[in-house]
Amino acid sequence: MFPSPTGHVLSDSTLSKLLRELRIGAVPHGFRSSFRDWAAERTDVPRKVCELALAHVNSDRVEAAYRRTDLFERRHDLMQAWSEYVDCSA
Repeated sequence: MFPSPTGHVLSDSTLSKLLRELRIGAVPHGFRSSFRDWAAERTDVPRKVCELALAHVNSDRVEAAYRRTDLFERRHDLMQAWSEYVDCSA
């Protein structure tokens, strides 16, 4: 979503710094929270797919041991819907 001009992964402080420099009264975690609220309120996507999209780790060790999928295709579809939702030009 936020490509680096150098081709490297952005540091964890880059977005925080940008928000401060632009004097936007928000924090990066708010983006994640907004996504999660949108997914819960505007989609029928299962909670597990939403949590995996946020890279949340399953703390249930038994369930985690048996889960053999990353639900990539479902996460892809969810993120495409999110992209269309936040795209101001659409």
